[in-house]
Amino acid sequence: MIGMLKGVVVALGDEDAVIDVGGVGYLVSLGTRARSRLEIGTGITLHIETYVREDAFRLFGFLTEAERAWFVRLQGVQGVGAKHALALLDAVSASGIETAAALGDASAFERAKGVGRKLAERIAMELKGKAPPARRRSQKGSESLVEALSDGEAPAVVSAPVAAPETEGDDDAREVAISALINLGYGESEARHAVALAITANPQAGETMLIRAALKELAR
Repeated sequence: MIGMLKGVVVALGDEDAVIDVGGVGYLVSLGTRARSRLEIGTGITLHIETYVREDAFRLFGFLTEAERAWFVRLQGVQGVGAKHALALLDAVSASGIETAAALGDASAFERAKGVGRKLAERIAMELKGKAPPARRRSQKGSESLVEALSDGEAPAVVSAPVAAPETEGDDDAREVAISALINLGYGESEARHAVALAITANPQAGETMLIRAALKELAR
């Protein structure tokens, strides 16, 4: 199976791109958000989800591992296929999907093309209270900030410009905050819910601010 492609964009379609990796052109299906960030001649690293069917072999590409993981998780909801999952990731970022899932916010999912009220409510209901999908980790995450609180890029491999990937910094801050709350004795579900509320109130908050805001939510 193919899990990642690192190469040069040599062609772009409305919903896909051809990535040249060592002289082999891979046709990769993309969502609108990812497609809009690619330019012919640029180097790119894509996280890949490979689908093998009796009559097809298809590669779906994502700029971040979080997007790929949510693409898979969303299709676990009855009535959500690959097309719906891509539309959801186009309408709501991976971080936004996690926040909406933690809060059971169907209105966020309803913004996606082709997702009506009934399906949006089903997605919110089935995802609420569940841990986010596991990601393929390539490096250790940030350290917990519990002790401090208690005291008061894609590398280029070709000689071409490299398309800037979307940052996963927001997800890192979220996970650090959630980990801190769990280490303080809170359950994972209530920790994720509190952090989601904190992010909704202040999307630009850093790790320490998120933890403090989440603790206030838990104290209500």
